Amino acid sequence: MKITRQLCLPLLLTGLLASAVAAPATATARTGGAHPATAPPAAVRTVTVRPAADDIRARIAAVPGMRVVKENPAPAGYRSFALLYRQPVDHRHPGRGSFEQRLSLLHRSTARPMVLYTGGYDLNTEDPGFRAEPTKIVDGNQISVEQRYFGTSRPRIADWSKLDIWQAASDHHRLIQALKPVYRAAWISTGGSKGGMATVYHRRFYPHDVAGSVAYSAPDNTDDRDDTAEDRFLRRVGTPACRSALTAVQRAMLGSRRAEMAGRLARWSAGQGDTFHTIGSADRALELTVLELPMLFWMQQGETDGCGAIPRPSADGDALLTWFAGTTMLPAFTDRGLAAMTASYYQLGTQLGYVSFAAPQLAGLLRYPGIQEMRTYLPRSIPLRFQPDAMPDIDRWVRHHGSELLFVYGEMDPARAEPFRTGKGSRDAHVYLAPHTSHVVSIGKLAPRDRARATAALRRWAAVDSPTEW
Repeated sequence: MKITRQLCLPLLLTGLLASAVAAPATATARTGGAHPATAPPAAVRTVTVRPAADDIRARIAAVPGMRVVKENPAPAGYRSFALLYRQPVDHRHPGRGSFEQRLSLLHRSTARPMVLYTGGYDLNTEDPGFRAEPTKIVDGNQISVEQRYFGTSRPRIADWSKLDIWQAASDHHRLIQALKPVYRAAWISTGGSKGGMATVYHRRFYPHDVAGSVAYSAPDNTDDRDDTAEDRFLRRVGTPACRSALTAVQRAMLGSRRAEMAGRLARWSAGQGDTFHTIGSADRALELTVLELPMLFWMQQGETDGCGAIPRPSADGDALLTWFAGTTMLPAFTDRGLAAMTASYYQLGTQLGYVSFAAPQLAGLLRYPGIQEMRTYLPRSIPLRFQPDAMPDIDRWVRHHGSELLFVYGEMDPARAEPFRTGKGSRDAHVYLAPHTSHVVSIGKLAPRDRARATAALRRWAAVDSPTEW
């Protein structure tokens, strides 16, 4: 059997599942008071010499702390640059070390809006010419940000206590303050899945940095002890026949075919030079991925006929494991796959939260109680202490003070089991649901009326009036 190593789709139903010119001022929420955790980021020197207005490469390179690595091929009408921006490891104590945050800039015009985009992870697989949907809608510039502690954007020695949502939000804030003297038009922020969550967290701590935000497929896990919403969603999504087919595969893989499947998985990993030391064994990895199968299956469905591709429990062993590996992204559960996602699992285990699925359909077949906890995914040398107040604080801000926000979910996506919701204090904030769509969702997939409203709101925030073909 051959399993192709692939990018780890954000394993993020976290309710779910995968960087200046003026000294930045301390932002406060619209309640009138600063959040206790909101300390001012590092002051940044003022640019005193400005290059020619049309020399964008020179202007960007002149931003203190910014380094232009190279210019990349770009779509027509754009220039594309790989950048590094020096950030403090700790924004509360900027003198205690720094790291270079990796960025990708698509420059169109300093007169056009700027879109701050994050996928929530690294930039390793991003095309330098990639444009997020809001960038296309407003015909704007785009700065793509690698999150702290992902990819190469990390200190030489990682202090994991400095990886939290406020520090990451402060990275975004400091970057925006550095680039606003160059890009003076409206700023919009956006991201999908974990990147959508990071977009909301940035707005909570620095609500006035951008004119509006679009968060796609962003779960809102306010109580990490309660996963009943996800369990209910998975009991109802799709058709009974499709859900039954998934259950049959689960029961076979942890029942009559368990020894066979665990053996095949162990042989495959050995052949790839991979191991399962962190999770514990191939059998433990098999049980964990079987538990996550329904979630990961529905995250990838939508208008595709994925149900028709589910193999029978009696299918050929190679065919069964190949389908299962592709659906659950099995390579991501090896030690090598987990190491690449250490920062994500740390965030899930300390602030964001994750799902432990109830699996009554697998009664009598489970061997490893507690295997769904985040501790399973991380080496014991990395401490985990969950902060239960972090996500309720974000949720309260959205409902009581959030403004200029668009939340877009797919109807078939488990991420919407615990969605962000607006409240009485929300202003110009909207939640939209795209029919027959899963985790990869867009404004373009909304029903026509919702699409028109969402597009109009985004263009209003970006202060662009003319329709854009996208």
